[in-house]
Amino acid sequence: MILPVAAALGEEGPMVRVRNALSERYVTDLLRNGFPARLNFRAELWTTGGFFNARQRSVEWDILVRYDALRREYEVVRVERDSAVARTRFAQFAEVEAEIERPVRAPILPLPEPKSQYYNVMLTLEMLSVSDLDEVERWLRGELKPAVRGQRNPGTAVGRGMRTLLARMLGGEMRRLEARSKTFRP
Repeated sequence: MILPVAAALGEEGPMVRVRNALSERYVTDLLRNGFPARLNFRAELWTTGGFFNARQRSVEWDILVRYDALRREYEVVRVERDSAVARTRFAQFAEVEAEIERPVRAPILPLPEPKSQYYNVMLTLEMLSVSDLDEVERWLRGELKPAVRGQRNPGTAVGRGMRTLLARMLGGEMRRLEARSKTFRP
């Protein structure tokens, strides 16, 4: 369940809090068996009026969670704007859940216009393969720039897609959750 907290909507972005995202047994089993989890959050500001609502702004951030079997600890990495902003390790899974469930203010301010507005927040939970996580870590370190410029084999994208498909078939999971705030005027 994902909860956008609606305090002070007229002045600041919404507080976003997720509950029980990793609590299902098969998700914890996948984590303990080497399938890292990626939680992708997307907060959007919408205006109402006319025949259609209109999306005005959006912002995304990720949380990566993996279990290191050798150290017997969990690692949680928060990623914002293509860079890791926090990397912490926990011995207990309950500590990981508490870290993920901590409220986060989405950096998306309402429009100063007196239009009716609301926030829509989406969470995509995806269980990754270990090679996908290794690629994410290399990307965070800036090592994938040659692939973007065409200096590496583009066929690796096909291989990556096949590995992701295989991970899904072997029990990898993808789930989407969504929540909407109340309509407000600044």
